[in-house]
Amino acid sequence: MGVLNVTPDSFSDGGEWFSADDAVRHGLQMLADGASILDVGGESTRPGAAAVPEAEELERTIPVVRALARSVQGTGALISIDTTKSAVAGAALAAGAGYVNDVSALRGDPRMVELVAGSSARCCLMHMRGEPRTMQQAPQYDDVVDEVKAFLTERAAFAVAAGIAEDRIDLDPGIGFGKTVEHNLTLLRRLDELAGLGFRLMVGVSRKSFIGAVSGVDGPRLRVPGTIAANVLAFERGAQVFRVHDVAENAQALAVAAAVALR
Repeated sequence: MGVLNVTPDSFSDGGEWFSADDAVRHGLQMLADGASILDVGGESTRPGAAAVPEAEELERTIPVVRALARSVQGTGALISIDTTKSAVAGAALAAGAGYVNDVSALRGDPRMVELVAGSSARCCLMHMRGEPRTMQQAPQYDDVVDEVKAFLTERAAFAVAAGIAEDRIDLDPGIGFGKTVEHNLTLLRRLDELAGLGFRLMVGVSRKSFIGAVSGVDGPRLRVPGTIAANVLAFERGAQVFRVHDVAENAQALAVAAAVALR
């Protein structure tokens, strides 16, 4: 899954793909580099990020979704909308998206679950402690894996009860969303326990600050090697979807990991 932030303030690449034309060109390049899903987001979810009004999020994302959806017709690739707002998700689905990535796990907007259930789209339910503006304010867990597992189990059951088929649901432990460095490492270390829930598992570790904390490397763009290492280890523990900024590098590493694992 290639990250396509149509925002001025995302932690890693804010503003770089803010114009629709630049975003579409970058999305097409990520597809050429090996992405099978493009995740278009118009509101940053970095710690402390400001909320974006619905109208502005629509203006940022829908032209990009529409253009990319036309480009991927017949290829099997999916366009994803990264949003917690049902109006944005609905407009994106109407524009050709086939995936809803909701970091609130269908809690942010009560209309979201009905929208997804009434569509044929896949969705991702992510664990997050609090919300982006406050999530990194001293997060605490008795056992982070047990608590994330219980949360994802409950949200998946909620989605299924509302009419979303199990095979359309992905789960995401929310690396970096209301977790300390040690919480993130523990989740990756024990990821097989979450993969055991029976849903397709997504991880989003790309360029995140815990990689810098472990490696001593400042600057998100310098964390690509650490991202690759974390994704390969996550693959070995059962992850199947990898949300990344640097598609070509991660796709190559995961192709090698898969070839070794299948022998």
